[in-house]
Amino acid sequence: MNREYVIITDPCCDLPEDYLTQNGLVLLPMPYTIESKTYTGEGNDRLTPKDFYAKMRAGNMPITAQVTPEKAMVVFEGYLKQGIDVLCIAFSSALSGTYNSERLAAQELSEKYPDSKVYVVDSLCASLGEGLLIDYAVRMKLEGNDIDTVRDWLEENKGYICHNFTVDDLFHLHRGGRVSKAAAIFGSMLNVKPVLHVDDEGRLIPIAKVRGRKQSLNALVDNMEKQLGKFRGKNPRVFISHGDCEADAQYVADRVKERCGVESFLINYIGPVIGAHSGPGTVALFFLGEER
Repeated sequence: MNREYVIITDPCCDLPEDYLTQNGLVLLPMPYTIESKTYTGEGNDRLTPKDFYAKMRAGNMPITAQVTPEKAMVVFEGYLKQGIDVLCIAFSSALSGTYNSERLAAQELSEKYPDSKVYVVDSLCASLGEGLLIDYAVRMKLEGNDIDTVRDWLEENKGYICHNFTVDDLFHLHRGGRVSKAAAIFGSMLNVKPVLHVDDEGRLIPIAKVRGRKQSLNALVDNMEKQLGKFRGKNPRVFISHGDCEADAQYVADRVKERCGVESFLINYIGPVIGAHSGPGTVALFFLGEER
């Protein structure tokens, strides 16, 4: 008989609250600060996405904090004490120190609980790309797969989770060191919209610049068609996240349905931890593809 295990992740997965609850997922908190007030993200100590993006549009710049080893240890150990194994799926190590914090906690707890399993998977993903990887883990768990089988599948297949996204305002990417100040000013003057992806090492990489919002949204789907490869017709569901621009996210979903034959979508807000760096107006598309 398989041992019981819990799937733990972080707010960077951007999965809807009802999805997390229905599937018994546990979130490690990642605090964020805006207008000199810090929110833990736990319970009611958080902003709604609309309120968060309204503050950003008003010129308030948020800052975020990674999961600490101490917090990860407390949460992990709470389950290990009950004889429940832990499978933690972490935000890309190339974008945050969160994975390393969780890895350190798992390493220490593995020595303290040698008969238990505590695994941390570096998703190499972000936002609903991380969420999509988690969705496959959830489905496998529901099918009765044990923790080792799920962990091994995640490690073997996480590189197939493709991320294509565009932002409405280059200045937020400049703040995060993704583009130069000159490029941000120049791009904004010319209405240039960057298209970016997450590469095989989990890093954020610009791949194109297009003129105008509609063209940037179309470019997300253009890239998807090129990346699908052996997964063409094999995406049961595509995930799309957005920075308070749901109509644009729906536009992308409609184009994916027309051009790639996908029927099922999960569309949700980009939460504050990711949104602090991508800004309002971001649209991101996630799917299984042969090449990132």
